[in-house]
Amino acid sequence: MLRWLERPCRQGVAWGVPWPRGALRPGVPFALADGTPVQSWTTATWPDGSVKWSAHAIGPQAVPAGSYELVPGAEPAAPDDPVTVARAGDGLRVATGPVAWMLPGPGGTDLIASVEHGGTEIVRGVRLVSLRQDTPDEDGSRVRVPAAGVVSAVAVEQDGPVRAVVRLEGRHVEEDGRSWLPFTVRLYFHAGAPDVRVVHSFVWDGDASADFLAGLGLRAEVVMRDEPHDRHVRLAGAEGFLTEAVRGLTGLRRDPGEAVRRAQTEGRPVGAIGNPEVADRLHLIPAWNDHTLEQHSADGFTLRKRTAPGHAWVTVPAGTRSEGYGYVGGVSGGLGFGLRDFWRLHPTRLDVRGAAVGAGEAAEVTVWLWSPGAPPMDLRFWHDGMGQDTHAGQLEGLEITYEDHEPGFGDPHGVARTHELTLRVHPATPPNAELAEHAALLQAPGLLTVAPERLRAAGVFGVWAPPDRSDPAAAAIEDRLDFLFGFYVRQREERRWYGFWDYGDVMHAYDPDRHTWRYDVGGYAWDNSELSPDLWLWYQYLRTGRADVFRFAEAMTRHTGEVDVYHLGRWKGLGSRHNVQHWGCSCKQLRVSSAVYRRFFHYLTADERTGDLLDELTAPEETFLAVDPLRKVRRDAYTPDPAALAVGLGVDWGALAAAWLTRWERHGDERARDRLLGTMADIAALRHGFLTGEARLDLATGRFDTTREAVEVSHLSAVFGLPEVCAELIDLDLGVPGFEEAWLDYCRLYLAGAERQAAELGRALEGVSLVQAHSRLAAYAAARTGDAELARLAWRAFFRDEGDRLNVNPLQRERDWRLTEVRGPAVLMPVTEAPFVSTNDAAQYGLAAIQNLALLGDRITAP
Repeated sequence: MLRWLERPCRQGVAWGVPWPRGALRPGVPFALADGTPVQSWTTATWPDGSVKWSAHAIGPQAVPAGSYELVPGAEPAAPDDPVTVARAGDGLRVATGPVAWMLPGPGGTDLIASVEHGGTEIVRGVRLVSLRQDTPDEDGSRVRVPAAGVVSAVAVEQDGPVRAVVRLEGRHVEEDGRSWLPFTVRLYFHAGAPDVRVVHSFVWDGDASADFLAGLGLRAEVVMRDEPHDRHVRLAGAEGFLTEAVRGLTGLRRDPGEAVRRAQTEGRPVGAIGNPEVADRLHLIPAWNDHTLEQHSADGFTLRKRTAPGHAWVTVPAGTRSEGYGYVGGVSGGLGFGLRDFWRLHPTRLDVRGAAVGAGEAAEVTVWLWSPGAPPMDLRFWHDGMGQDTHAGQLEGLEITYEDHEPGFGDPHGVARTHELTLRVHPATPPNAELAEHAALLQAPGLLTVAPERLRAAGVFGVWAPPDRSDPAAAAIEDRLDFLFGFYVRQREERRWYGFWDYGDVMHAYDPDRHTWRYDVGGYAWDNSELSPDLWLWYQYLRTGRADVFRFAEAMTRHTGEVDVYHLGRWKGLGSRHNVQHWGCSCKQLRVSSAVYRRFFHYLTADERTGDLLDELTAPEETFLAVDPLRKVRRDAYTPDPAALAVGLGVDWGALAAAWLTRWERHGDERARDRLLGTMADIAALRHGFLTGEARLDLATGRFDTTREAVEVSHLSAVFGLPEVCAELIDLDLGVPGFEEAWLDYCRLYLAGAERQAAELGRALEGVSLVQAHSRLAAYAAARTGDAELARLAWRAFFRDEGDRLNVNPLQRERDWRLTEVRGPAVLMPVTEAPFVSTNDAAQYGLAAIQNLALLGDRITAP
């Protein structure tokens, strides 16, 4: 049974559903029991070839059902107005019923050349625009160079009958021929829908010292046919809409009549104006040609309008947080347009230009992803290096500010950002209530899901289970999980963790002396997936089905997969460790770009852009040629060698395994399968398995050298997705002898104590920490082996052991978790704080709690 994540919605949606292994054969059809037309495809398969994840789409429904039943093996109903994609010269014609969208072929600047509703052209010239500035404008001088996105490739990814997807690729090109800012745009069409969903991704490939992006937007032309007083501009504020006519008939000295005034404000045709004192003086009423709504921060927007270029702007009452939606057009048709997370992704802007043009001419609307009214985007590195020119000096810096600096490594060249927009054509000006519905759908798109119990029954994503509060000790843990999530939601709002590059991330560590997160202290600022908050949030969503958890995890996935990862250049495929700037750290590793963080969102939503990010990891092992993750701390003379690449068996192999597994299940990639199974066998063949710490990989064969006999562990090995990946691999029962035993040895021995470790390994392990985090490893081994002592160790480590900051508060020395409100002259605004919480501890507490409860929830031994 399918349910809505939040509320039934009337727009087209796509979603994913998992299936137990062996339950469905490939190619099985799907239908909805109530006869709603549905389009289906497979996004992942089990090793036996059966369907693991299916994806589905429905078009807009006038009255959506509260829930739907998905029926495998039944043929779906056909939509009344199927979406069709047909060749039209060098381009495409996409028809969704009453609306036809003309997409030109490669070589031009138009993403969409023309949009017709009922045979009447409403929109034309939909294109990407940008502005590049030559300085950061610090001295008051600047030169701005405009560019337009030129499409180089067009591909149809789906062609109906319910959903069509067209992918366009290109680069922004300036007048002198310089090209930069590669982009990918996906256009989503649904049967019977008058709107297109636009998912825009771009990669920053400029020179941070010389290129300052001063504007980036999506522009469209709207044909204006009506009299100026029958043309309308609507711009969303925090509550409703600025409701304007190009030529206003309200508030005049002479009254045109209530019927005229009401018709205009409601967006209906005014008709004949009976009062000649008004009708004969229409030419003396100003026509407002241009409107602008500017959201420069998360706390305020400004509105202004003017009659024409060369004349002053008139200020319109301002507000707080715009919903980022607008409309321009008239009683003969117009365009709705908007940007998701408009105020969260500031600085943003909505522009209407030329609304008073002559009949048959076009007004211009621009949705700015980076507002040209804001200071230009400045991506230069945030400090001068402070003399840290050698690895020794950089390690000294790590000791004081926790920043892993290296000259030239804090480069944004290759990072990306994705935005979601909408364009909706109307045959007439819609009522404000309808526009408000469209704005709400843009900000929280509809999604169909299955219940946590159904997800769990499918056997996906390893170790987790829905909450069970029947035991008081378990209920107390659930309360703390809720506390932690609620705390981060509150912190995001109070600390304003918003902005173009920042929204979706959270901070790493707290500074109680300043009552602020350490936003300006080296490696303690933006978290960048450190210790897997992404995993914590996604597992919490899986088990609870909570919409607020999903939305938080969704925003984090959009951020960490784009901004924290390189998508081209020397570090393509790698991510950056935590820093004041998301790309600032010299530690470039797969632990940040890992597929383990993206798979949830992709499979639950069938999101194609996230699929692109997963596909960027087709050969993740090759990234070890670009940079050695341990280059600053190695004691040997190792340099990356294609025949003997050093790969850590914790953080590194966990990311490799996640990428290979995902590639195999999504595409049936035999190369990925062979490297996954081969390295699993090699780990099993090592004398000390995972406890060997590192092995050497031959890129040509994809196999490890199995002769190494060292015993090494890192406290980081199992906190970047390795336990979660290993649990999935063991559940898959892939026929690799010894692999489970190798993993269970690691799980048993990490917290076993020096005497036991020495007895089995010849010496005690060094570097053991993050005890609470590793309690879930002991719990896993206990559950697999039935060892009661391991179960007691797991709960003891979770509740009481050393290094545990989230069960005994080291600042207040009390067991209760509390929020403290801080007011007064020491803070900018009133805030709440929990100084004992860091994101490292919160994420790993969350994962340990979730997995321990799933594995040993019936055997809790609380202190």
